[in-house]
Amino acid sequence: MPARKKATSKQGASAELPALQGRILQGEITLSDHVHEAVDSLRELDREYAMMTAISEELARSQAKALDAEKRKLGKDILRARPLLGLCVSFKDAICVRGVQSAAGSKALKGYTPVFDATVVSRLREAGCIVLGKTAQDEFGFGSFSVNVGKDFRIPRNPLDRERCCGGSSGGAAALAAAALFPHVAIAESTGGSIAAPAAFCGVHGLCPTYGLVSRNGLIDYANSLDKIGPIARSLDDVSRVLDVIAGFDAADATSLQRTMAPEAMPKSIALVKQEGVAEEVASAMWDAVKRMESSGVSYKEVSLPYTAKFALAAYYIIATSEASTNLARYCGLRYGFQPPVEGSAEEHFTVTRGEAFGAEAKRRILLGTYARMAGYRSAYYERALAVRSRIIAEYQGVLKRFGALVSPAMPLFPPRFDELSQLTPLQHYAMDHLLVGPNLAGLPHLSIPLQARLPAGLLLIGNHLQEKTLIRLGRMA
Repeated sequence: MPARKKATSKQGASAELPALQGRILQGEITLSDHVHEAVDSLRELDREYAMMTAISEELARSQAKALDAEKRKLGKDILRARPLLGLCVSFKDAICVRGVQSAAGSKALKGYTPVFDATVVSRLREAGCIVLGKTAQDEFGFGSFSVNVGKDFRIPRNPLDRERCCGGSSGGAAALAAAALFPHVAIAESTGGSIAAPAAFCGVHGLCPTYGLVSRNGLIDYANSLDKIGPIARSLDDVSRVLDVIAGFDAADATSLQRTMAPEAMPKSIALVKQEGVAEEVASAMWDAVKRMESSGVSYKEVSLPYTAKFALAAYYIIATSEASTNLARYCGLRYGFQPPVEGSAEEHFTVTRGEAFGAEAKRRILLGTYARMAGYRSAYYERALAVRSRIIAEYQGVLKRFGALVSPAMPLFPPRFDELSQLTPLQHYAMDHLLVGPNLAGLPHLSIPLQARLPAGLLLIGNHLQEKTLIRLGRMA
């Protein structure tokens, strides 16, 4: 497969969509032609990197045909109604797309075809985007490297080095964002770092928004109080464009915010969070980025988040698995998804169904969460974790009162090779999230931008609630 021609600058990468729209408006190419080329390219990429769980060719072609007809009627005015005209989008497998299998990467939901679109899907379709399909992920989002895929699902490979992982759990999303030969934005989801981690490992931009800014309606939940939907793309311009469309109140989501994003601001100072266990090359690349921001007039000071550093990882896994064990209780094989032929009692049916449907990591997290919420243990684990979460939020707010943003590496290392990952224990897998679980517990927006290093790595920018535009501005300086 020919290598993608990488843009020589952030501006070059972001110019892909405007250039395509110009060709469409000038009549040099139709949307149907564009989709034909994109689907052919996507199939080739998927054969090489296993980044998709479903390619929605029929849906994409029907959308393109309808947009071509609208363009003939409206001419150049179509951009007023369809500002993202022609932009190809993919959705993490946990986000429901009408008529396309949406299984959250799990055999438990294999064959489930939603009869509705998630709110983010409908908003992007309304803006003129073309839905190309669903991207690979860890089963129900349970992983940091996209290797905990469900039974019968493929592990995605990093397009920058296919012997290395993509990061997780939105690995397929970041892989496609990095490899696409056409204007494309991947819509992913983060519970404890699943946007920033794969973005860092695949050398692209990933924005996890403020909790509640983007509707979760139509998301197959991992943990309701933690899940956020956001974009991954090669350029910050595309991240910003898509965020403008998907952000906003949605009455169908009980956790949706009625507040809007704050205007873009220029931070005068940033807090560089002291971190342990970061690879020397990653730390060096981070310092280079901090110095570039300093040369643009942003001062910095090193700070510590001692409470977060000590307790965030444990609190996150107790809360997340507790909520997950409740959410996954609905997958019993009676109403939808995997339904094996089982004779006997209801208990035998549930045992066989869930035993065959869930992978090892899903079972592990169900057991962890069930234990943490059991009578006699709930106050010792789950309720204590909620109290810890409140103190972590307070610690972040204390720093954000003094600084415009916090900065750290997104992940402590370069993307590991698959043979290296196979040597890690489950607890070592969990520990890789230690830089990202804090802002996710606090519901704070955070942006991973590519660092200039030998291998892909990310710089993590953390802002206060609804400060996404400020993070994007700061990201342009790094």
